[in-house]
Amino acid sequence: MADVNTIKSAAPASAAAPHFPQQVTGMYILAETLRRLGLMHVYGLVGIPVTEAAYAMQKVGINYYGFRFEQQAGMAAATHGYLTKQPGVLLTVSSLGMLNGLTATANATVNCYPMIQISGASDPDMVDMDMGTYEQLDQLNTARPLVKAAFRCSHAKDIPRAVARAYRVAVSGRPGGVYIDMTTPALAEIMDAADVEKLFYSPVDVASPVAPNKEAVARAADILASAKRPALLLGKGAAYAQVDNKIKTLVDTYRIPYLAMSMAKGLMPDAGELSALSCRSTIMEKADVVVVVGARINWMLSFGRGKWNPDVKFIQLEVEPSEIDRNVPVAAPVVGDMGLALDMLLDEMKGRSMSADPAWLASLQADTKTKNAKFAARLADAARLSPMNHWSALSVVKPVLEANPDVILVNEGANTLDDTRDSVDMSLPRHRIDCASWSIMGMGMGSAVGAAVATGKSVVAVEGDSAFGFSGMDFATICRYKLPVTVLVFNNGGIYNGIGVNPSGADAPAPTTLDIDAQYNLIGKAFGADNYRVDNIADLRAALEAAIASKRPCLIDVQLAADAGKESGHIGYLNPIPLIDYTV
Repeated sequence: MADVNTIKSAAPASAAAPHFPQQVTGMYILAETLRRLGLMHVYGLVGIPVTEAAYAMQKVGINYYGFRFEQQAGMAAATHGYLTKQPGVLLTVSSLGMLNGLTATANATVNCYPMIQISGASDPDMVDMDMGTYEQLDQLNTARPLVKAAFRCSHAKDIPRAVARAYRVAVSGRPGGVYIDMTTPALAEIMDAADVEKLFYSPVDVASPVAPNKEAVARAADILASAKRPALLLGKGAAYAQVDNKIKTLVDTYRIPYLAMSMAKGLMPDAGELSALSCRSTIMEKADVVVVVGARINWMLSFGRGKWNPDVKFIQLEVEPSEIDRNVPVAAPVVGDMGLALDMLLDEMKGRSMSADPAWLASLQADTKTKNAKFAARLADAARLSPMNHWSALSVVKPVLEANPDVILVNEGANTLDDTRDSVDMSLPRHRIDCASWSIMGMGMGSAVGAAVATGKSVVAVEGDSAFGFSGMDFATICRYKLPVTVLVFNNGGIYNGIGVNPSGADAPAPTTLDIDAQYNLIGKAFGADNYRVDNIADLRAALEAAIASKRPCLIDVQLAADAGKESGHIGYLNPIPLIDYTV
């Protein structure tokens, strides 16, 4: 992985790239810029005006991954950025292609993944004069409100500087998405190769870590040491920061119970001795000091109010100052680089004794044991059901994935997301990818591709049938590049379930109804993948184990009961109060 502060190019600037003539176009300049910055994987979908740019990327040695839908290519780039701390790169055409990709780039910005979207664009002079040119859209100003920064390249000479600046913005501070408007004039412009060579440079200190101030760290240490009922809450920012050993030292040295947000699962083992994952409500109600590491105190944490102990004190380790006091006063903000903040906190804690009540940890461990036993019984009972429900399928998926801890889990859906997250214990960091802060559907196939490419590891995507529909055609991309990805589609025939009723009495399906008889496995067959359709736990276990072992693309249709699942899964409380009677 690239050093976070020093860009290591794929080859020295003087190294011989594939031979090009004495004159080159902006498309070659773009490809060579990416190569020299070490951005050797590009995800995209080509057409006017970027087709030749993708070929130029391949010619200089960049790995280009072509998708069926720009949004999924963007999800792959965003996932790549999250897992490597190096910007994932998305290449799209102009107009609607750009907008399709922008969905993923906006999602990357919200979720704090470093990513660069490069989109072909019409001549800005024509756009500004509203001449009605081909695919006319003011893409630069469309993107600006949704990304960390946006740049426009109107000339070929601007390309190296724009990409280098985008790299710096994407990875510095709180990571996010950056947009580059790559205009047709810039891509088509011809320059002398000798003049182009003078444009390339290697940025340094692209993500210079900034340390928090000592007074803030001392305040945090005072509050933590005085806690009677402390807890550590881990977010995906902590997972992204790759400060695993420092968090482990804090937990183990001071015996602090911990729980993780969804994508931080595995940063500390879910089934570890100090894990309070099963005691989330107890932590919220009774903890007096909570150290929030790389998580936002937003809707997923009830905004720090309501369910929380009204006297709780938050210690928040956060790289972005504007996040502090966002929804609730933070007693001890520690603003700065996550690694430096943890180093300073560990140093400040040396020689201090914790004031924690021994009964606090003991009660959490006892509660965890009781709840885990009830959960195991629930899975065992569900394993006997026919047809299967989500828990039946997960009674198989859970032990198989836990026996293969280095497999990366991609997960989305409503009930499929919630129940898989609750069931499958993670033991390694950055091995769970899901829809994160926005809780959107439609990231599955793209994220599976990005995870497989970025890590070289096997991936299992557990998808609801509705969620799979957003990205299913890009299973073809998994097959085309022969990636070790297994996709499980939990098919209950609908959005939430397949028993919705049209309240008008007409024959048309209800808004939440899909197709309980759909054979999603045939999509796998269409593209040459291994494929299975299973309706019992024995066949599911055999298919999943064989798929993981094969390291080949595989699609498994997991047939569930149509009444399996409830509206909105675990977050049905967010629905407005209905004024009509309806069945979901």
